[in-house]
Amino acid sequence: MRSATELAKMRAACRMATQVLREAAKSAEPGMTTSQLDAVIGRKISFLGGVSAFLGYRGFPGFSCLSVNEEVIHGIGSKRRLEFGDLLKIDIGVRYLGYIGDTAITVSVGGCSLLAQKMMNATVDALYKGISAARGGESVQSVGRAVSKRVHADGFGVVREFCGHGVGKSLHEDPQIPNYPDPKDRSRFKVGMTVAIEPMVTMGGAAVEVLEDGWTVVTRDRKLSAHFEHTILITDSEPEILTRDEDEPLY
Repeated sequence: MRSATELAKMRAACRMATQVLREAAKSAEPGMTTSQLDAVIGRKISFLGGVSAFLGYRGFPGFSCLSVNEEVIHGIGSKRRLEFGDLLKIDIGVRYLGYIGDTAITVSVGGCSLLAQKMMNATVDALYKGISAARGGESVQSVGRAVSKRVHADGFGVVREFCGHGVGKSLHEDPQIPNYPDPKDRSRFKVGMTVAIEPMVTMGGAAVEVLEDGWTVVTRDRKLSAHFEHTILITDSEPEILTRDEDEPLY
């Protein structure tokens, strides 16, 4: 699907996104506003020679997506101050050499409850189970089946309205990759595809809604949520995780 030259550029963009994500996760602390954190992220992307893949995308106003607690995804940096115990979803998209790296993590600001930690652990585990299911020739449904089975085993909800996706020169490419098995979907993974796998998990019900800003997705029952994401390369065996961080996870 992608040439060796294209994949080299894709890997470089993903390494940059991972580096920015790690810096952002370390910077988040109680008392900081999400707009201040977004500015840190913007400066880091620029310093590394990249461009935010989110800023200006369909009018999105931030360098990153910063979503707190009941906010699942697409949160906009604001005057909201982070508080001890918040669950902060940090989603980074970096364009570099014409290609995009897309990755996300959920961090607990200063610490969190055991139940919140259990939800984050389940989301991470579901992410890797979904990644392992994404192989050349396998159905896209296999990812959703693996993700939802793991999440539901711990009694948490899986967001259905938003999903993973192909990523490369554009931020959102085919195929769409739901976090549940869609029986109508007959698409299959092809060797050489680069895609983003991203479970979005809720503490309560799976229903979500979009706030008046037109972007921020929140749980309808306003319960906590978690979101983790990796960009991967599809192979005929175990996928290559292009945004893998070799250090210990920060969540």
